[in-house]
Amino acid sequence: MKAAPADMTTTAILDATRGVLGNAPRPVLLHGPDLRGRAGDYVKECIDTAWVSSAGAYVDRFERELAATTGARRAVAVVNGTAALHIALKLVGVEAGDEVLIPSLTFVATANAVSYCGAIPHFVDVEPGTLGLDPISLEQRLAMIGERVNGRVVSRETGRRLAAVVPMHTFGHPVDLAGLMEVCERWGLPVVEDAAESLGSYYRDRHTGTFGRLGILSFNGNKIVTTGGGGAILADDEELADRAKHLTTTAKVPHRWEFIHDETGYNYRMPNINAALGCGQLERLEEMVALKRRLADTYRDALADVRGVRFIQEPPGCRSNYWLNAIELDEGLAGDRDAILAALDDEGIQARPIWRPMHQLSMYQSCPRADLLVTERLARRIINLPSSASLAG
Repeated sequence: MKAAPADMTTTAILDATRGVLGNAPRPVLLHGPDLRGRAGDYVKECIDTAWVSSAGAYVDRFERELAATTGARRAVAVVNGTAALHIALKLVGVEAGDEVLIPSLTFVATANAVSYCGAIPHFVDVEPGTLGLDPISLEQRLAMIGERVNGRVVSRETGRRLAAVVPMHTFGHPVDLAGLMEVCERWGLPVVEDAAESLGSYYRDRHTGTFGRLGILSFNGNKIVTTGGGGAILADDEELADRAKHLTTTAKVPHRWEFIHDETGYNYRMPNINAALGCGQLERLEEMVALKRRLADTYRDALADVRGVRFIQEPPGCRSNYWLNAIELDEGLAGDRDAILAALDDEGIQARPIWRPMHQLSMYQSCPRADLLVTERLARRIINLPSSASLAG
């Protein structure tokens, strides 16, 4: 079928988006927090009792409720998702000079956390269905450059150890975890799931972030559950969880009054007032996921007849939180992406492209990488549309 002219597609996308958003006040944010419920009451309690910093009952409560929600044995709350990923990588053994296999099509925090360890990101392609790390591309890359030396997997190209794999669940859509776990188990590589965007998402009835050795979550202000800023490490291994807690609380040895620190730790503790906000939000998680899924259905129906546009849906066998709704333009319309973004912005509708691929950023251009044809094609053609839960009701 011949593609529609670009200006017609722009108009059709604009009309469809207007129809979904209805009379929502302008400007419409890409993703704003939904703070209804008891979050304000919990925060006020922290203020009234002066328990606002890194000690307090709400941190422990938030960790318990996160573990119960995700099915992980333990959750350790920290200041943000990047800090969570930094510590998770250290806990699975990533060291300075290692390489960590990650998608190039991700938010910069994934690559930055690798760099914080003194390690080097090694970029692998994604699959178009999930927008996440492709098991076939990962297997091909490992077969091409990987070799086992004295129980370690080493890159034949650089001589560096390949220390871990970090899949990221893009926009809340689960990656092919079965395929990735099979490849990583075969090569003996630990998996750390970057589930920053996928709280409330499930792969085959199991919550994302619970398949790898460790997983991480983010509670930034634009996430489905927010603590203002915040993150968490998910673990089934009690020893790893205890180590995560110790490292992220300045490695302080418990004592009634002495300040004893037994190693170099990190001041990554989540404050009690942030955890209180999270507890109130977490109580409404299922409600907010339902609202976001309803909004996604509305977008899908509204865009169904727009030529040259594909609404990105959850992969088969998965239940996505639809953190960000996204459309993919046909290749022939890739050059018109910015014109479409400008038209939406002129209407007070905040829309965004997907992130610039990591291998195209100046600090990561020289990192090792596989062929990234799918990544580069998708990066030119994806647009995110307003996705706040409140837009559905």
